[in-house]
Amino acid sequence: MKLFKTLIMTIFLTQGLLMSAVVKKIDINGVDIPVIFEKDSSLPIVSMELVFRNSGSIEDGKKFGLARFSAKMFNEGTKKLGSTKFATILDDNAINLNINNGNETFVFELNSLKEKFPLAIKELKALLIDPNLTQSSFDKVKTMTLGEISSKENDFDYIAALNLKKMLFEKTPLGHSSIGDKNSINALKIEDIKNFISKHIVSSRAMVVIGGDIDEKEAIKYAKDILSSLKTGEYKKVNFYEPNDKQTVKTITKDTKQAYIYFGSPFYLKVNDKDAYKAKVAAFILGSSGFGSRLMEEIRVKRGLAYSAYARVNLNKSYSDFSGYLQTKTDNKDSAIKAVKEIIDNFIKKGAIEEELKAAKKFLSGSEPLRVETISQRLNRAFFEYYRGLKLGYSKEELKLIENLKLKDLNDFIKKHSEILKLSFSIVTK
Repeated sequence: MKLFKTLIMTIFLTQGLLMSAVVKKIDINGVDIPVIFEKDSSLPIVSMELVFRNSGSIEDGKKFGLARFSAKMFNEGTKKLGSTKFATILDDNAINLNINNGNETFVFELNSLKEKFPLAIKELKALLIDPNLTQSSFDKVKTMTLGEISSKENDFDYIAALNLKKMLFEKTPLGHSSIGDKNSINALKIEDIKNFISKHIVSSRAMVVIGGDIDEKEAIKYAKDILSSLKTGEYKKVNFYEPNDKQTVKTITKDTKQAYIYFGSPFYLKVNDKDAYKAKVAAFILGSSGFGSRLMEEIRVKRGLAYSAYARVNLNKSYSDFSGYLQTKTDNKDSAIKAVKEIIDNFIKKGAIEEELKAAKKFLSGSEPLRVETISQRLNRAFFEYYRGLKLGYSKEELKLIENLKLKDLNDFIKKHSEILKLSFSIVTK
């Protein structure tokens, strides 16, 4: 009885500290902007992400690296304070502000102690209104970016991965490096950065993801304060691009003792498809689970062709594909490629076995607590659920679907997706 009372009290106290994420819409100059909020009073911290949709590298156009360069410019602080003084204010108050971009999004990440969050909002607002778009900052970022590109000339994993991307998404906005190349970066002008920011860092493309030791009213107030500093602009939906199925092979020769092999193919499934959970299980069994996956067991353990082998399914709003990689001795290159094809072909024809499905279920359900330990993890999950057109809390429903998944249904799904056999290979070797 005493244990029961203790349990009830623990649940009661925890409910005062935590609540599930919710989505609210706030009106800013006639535009409804989503705000995802979750309260967590377990620590006196607040986290916020200001996300701009369809504003990542997919919007570079022919100016490869433009979105990423623009993010780097924001990391140079405000024009009034400059990069050093702006960074000092953040450091002195333990405020973490980072600006980055992906293929589809442009993100401002802000974290601080609760007592410092009003100051954090003030500094972020100043940055949005008056970024340090000076020629000296532009030249600094340009020099740094060109140095980064030069350093990647001997990064064989980067080269192989980039060439695969170019092969799969040829003649699409996805078929280039997010960092750009020397020619594209040298061609950039400061006006390109100003135009990109003016078009993309606008309230019509914005979402706010905020949570921590604050209540909902405070969160909405902070969101409105930030969003009111932006011009409205225009919203644009993300286009979807199918990877090609040409089954091409591109080989780059370098002075290396290893062969770096990256492979990929189409995967005909959208990010919010009802069968996406089956894709997660299938990919886990085939190649994304590390030791124990088909690829790892066959290529490393049984055939000794590589130290590791990995493959996964990527489901995004702008594209879906199947991709993987391995590294092996140059003499084993052809044998390794042949093995990859054989293993994937066998997987499509015969599917998974019961033991593999049980292991996948055990891992995916057992590791769930590790994926939602922090407020940042939970907010990130809530964002992706909403962004991908799923309802908040879908991840929990997905685990139930996985738990109830039958082997026959999984194998029927696997057989339907023979398009992953249309593999292209990008290789860096001796």
